[in-house]
Amino acid sequence: MMRLLALIFLLGCFCPAHNAGAEPQPYFYPFVNPYEATVMELPKAFEAKLPEEIPAREFTLRVFPKREIPGVFWYENGLVCSIARQNHRAPLIFVIAGTGANHDTPRMKKLQKAFYQGGFHVISITSPTHMDFVVNASAGLPGDSLDDANDLYRVMKLAYEKVRDKIDVSGFALTGYSLGAFNAAFVAKLDEEEKRFNFSKVLLINPPVSLYDSVSALDQLLVDNVPGGMGKFDPWFRSVFAEFASVTKGMEPGGLSGEFLYNTYKRLPPSEEKLAALIGLTFRMSAANMIFTADVMNGGGYIIPKNAKLTATTSLTRYAIVSFNTRFIDYFNEWFLPSIQAKEPGLTRQALLERMSLRSIEPYLKSAGKIGLVHNEDDIILAPGDIGYLQEVFGDRARIFPTGGHMGNMFHPDVVTAMIGFLTGKEDGHGNNP
Repeated sequence: MMRLLALIFLLGCFCPAHNAGAEPQPYFYPFVNPYEATVMELPKAFEAKLPEEIPAREFTLRVFPKREIPGVFWYENGLVCSIARQNHRAPLIFVIAGTGANHDTPRMKKLQKAFYQGGFHVISITSPTHMDFVVNASAGLPGDSLDDANDLYRVMKLAYEKVRDKIDVSGFALTGYSLGAFNAAFVAKLDEEEKRFNFSKVLLINPPVSLYDSVSALDQLLVDNVPGGMGKFDPWFRSVFAEFASVTKGMEPGGLSGEFLYNTYKRLPPSEEKLAALIGLTFRMSAANMIFTADVMNGGGYIIPKNAKLTATTSLTRYAIVSFNTRFIDYFNEWFLPSIQAKEPGLTRQALLERMSLRSIEPYLKSAGKIGLVHNEDDIILAPGDIGYLQEVFGDRARIFPTGGHMGNMFHPDVVTAMIGFLTGKEDGHGNNP
């Protein structure tokens, strides 16, 4: 089937045009199952052409220079970011990674190439839910829209100060994907008040509307699709990794991440149930890493004993088992909510849920013409009615694709064109010149 699709694509490329002014070809995406679209990588024949190499380098920020890093995180020594620099005056765009993602995941590297090709200096920033960020740059517990925005804004200011003497900047833009897009919306609003960057454009790529609803839906994919139910999670979890281990013999070693699991899974026989369970599992693993790290950094009491001293040689197996069996909803109800309420007496559960939603800043999003949206109708992290809501809020600043799942089509030529077009103002986001 894939060979046939590639052949159709290539024939379309080499067939002579009958009319130079003909309408552009309609959007085509090879995966119509939203779970498959989310997991399976876009075939190279359908991807936008990006540079093989760009002049990118890493740099390290000491966000809290006096912070004592627990021994269990002995390898952490500052928050690493990366920058791709133009050799001329250009706008600088900050890119915020999605849930549990580092600044240098394959997806982030591709985005850096796409925006660099679009004419930007690019600074890539790790998600506030990633272990590196929690250890080095988080001032509290990850997950609160306002706290995460403040943490990210602090990092962005430090990152720019670190490189400002080496780049010629004409202006600033901001983007992010998935949770990173959600974060970007709140960072943009914060910048309206502090005016450090005065972003000319902000692009949200596949954001959730309600963070709580989306993470609950992702977690439910695991709950609903573990064979035999969650009571069988531990043996199923071990069997999954045993299967992965047999498939990945001879492959280059990789981190225990969603990207690694997805790439491994593509070598296994697919089914909708397995795809859904895999998506749920990768989210659960990201959440487990975040919760464990936040617990250690805040002195313990949730996953680990209070004031436990974990070192480089401490066995973490029992803590990993507890973490992998902890839902984000458990984290929210049992630790996150009480901690936020301790800092903000009188804050209700419902009020916190509301501020963990784009609806809490709806008037700003509606009125800010500089903020655009790229999304998919079949995105699995959205609740019924969310796409209609986003279309109403963003109007002609929204480009909604019919298929693509959750970010599966991010590097489709039409999607890349829409992203760069909105950010540069050279197109209206629909492939038309203004």
